[in-house]
Amino acid sequence: MTVTLHVCITCRAGQTLGEGETTPGERLHAAILEAGVPDGVGVVPVECLSACSQGCSVALSAPGRWCYVYGRLSETNARDVIAGASAYAAASDGIVPWRSRPEIFRKQSLARIPPIAVVPEAAE
Repeated sequence: MTVTLHVCITCRAGQTLGEGETTPGERLHAAILEAGVPDGVGVVPVECLSACSQGCSVALSAPGRWCYVYGRLSETNARDVIAGASAYAAASDGIVPWRSRPEIFRKQSLARIPPIAVVPEAAE
């Protein structure tokens, strides 16, 4: 099962950017890709995670697992984001033990969302 790491690439992190300048969110996305994404984790750039007042943000999700949104991130946090995504991928329910989380995931969690119940499709 693949875990999805959503990265907000439109995030400006409160900065005023000039025409054509790279957003902090795009820089975070690039740094995550450069750091190397572990097997079982797909990175998906998204236009907005609606955490605009919280700096750069990412979200982790997978079917049947708790989902998380983390904020106040920058490209300097890329390796910690990857470590957190890897730990999340190893947790069958999405709940990583507190001490196994990178510090930024302990302190910068914005939301924890319950798993969506999966309903089997009716037989045709």
